[in-house]
Amino acid sequence: MKVLHINAGLENGGGLSHIINLLTEAKLSGQDFELLTLAEGPVDKAAREAGITTYCLGAQSRYDLASLKKLTAFINEHHYDLVHTHGARANLFLSLIHHKLQAKWCITVHSDPYLDFAGRGFLGKIFTKLNLRALKKADCVFAVTQRFAKLITDQVGVKPERVHVIYNGIFFHDDSEIPAKYEHMYFNIVNVARTEKIKGQELLLKALKKIDDSHIRLYIAGDGSQLEPLKALARQFDLSPQVTFHGFMTQKQLKNLYRRMNLAVLTSYSESFPLVLLEASDNQIPILSTDVGDIHMMIPDDQHGFIAKTGDVDSIASQLKKAIAMPTAELEAMGVREKKYVASHFSIKNQLTEILKVYRNLLK
Repeated sequence: MKVLHINAGLENGGGLSHIINLLTEAKLSGQDFELLTLAEGPVDKAAREAGITTYCLGAQSRYDLASLKKLTAFINEHHYDLVHTHGARANLFLSLIHHKLQAKWCITVHSDPYLDFAGRGFLGKIFTKLNLRALKKADCVFAVTQRFAKLITDQVGVKPERVHVIYNGIFFHDDSEIPAKYEHMYFNIVNVARTEKIKGQELLLKALKKIDDSHIRLYIAGDGSQLEPLKALARQFDLSPQVTFHGFMTQKQLKNLYRRMNLAVLTSYSESFPLVLLEASDNQIPILSTDVGDIHMMIPDDQHGFIAKTGDVDSIASQLKKAIAMPTAELEAMGVREKKYVASHFSIKNQLTEILKVYRNLLK
């Protein structure tokens, strides 16, 4: 079974991790998976560094439809059995040529397709419709949460038998591989997310203002259009001494930052199945999230983490207070307990096994 995964190539967050982790595990398992990016960028760079067979189409712009003929020829001449797209641009390109392909076509929906182009005006509405149309044309759709699966069947109109829920996974490390924690005098919180409105960092800043505890330190690791407005909001709330904006951080930099964190927090308005929380948990950091995606699958009860109401500053502040008030040993035990749980349920090996089952059924 020869499989080609396709992505625009410009991902630089959870989408990139999802693709690289999956293809790395496929390589370790002896699967014939390859990657094609539409343009050069972080994805093909990371894939090559991981030793994944990678090609670049060399599209000249974000919507270089002139390259469709080249893409069609590439897929057919390499005799792929199945093509698997990730992201709205890759979905769009495949939707325009799928009738010319010999391969079956799968899509992974990483985010809410109705929000992918939110705030981009008239063009955003057009691209949203094109992406939704692509979902209905594909032979199979992978949804990374039950909520997305329901949305895809009930609102987009994809036939239920074509939709499969497979949760994201990561490579978990043995506890002996996790660096020892640094001693520190504050209660340190980390938020790893793009600084975009959908990630809700302004809610986190408002919750900190509400708590009014000078013992708290917040570290925001992420870049985006809201970085400067968030810095201005921190100044407005007189929180600047307590909040550090790191911008984008590499995995190596994050691992070092995790060594002095007490809690990892995600206050998004919408998420799929956030890899950043799995990664924090891998480092034995307790996690707090708003009630997004299928977060209850990741945090099954209050012994494994904290869940706040989405978009609710009071709820976020309340859950933060619970974590801060918890004795250090008890909070650390929660982090250990959560890692054991997620490592047994959401490994990248489990994810690949489930995807391969669907592939094989599709090719029968």
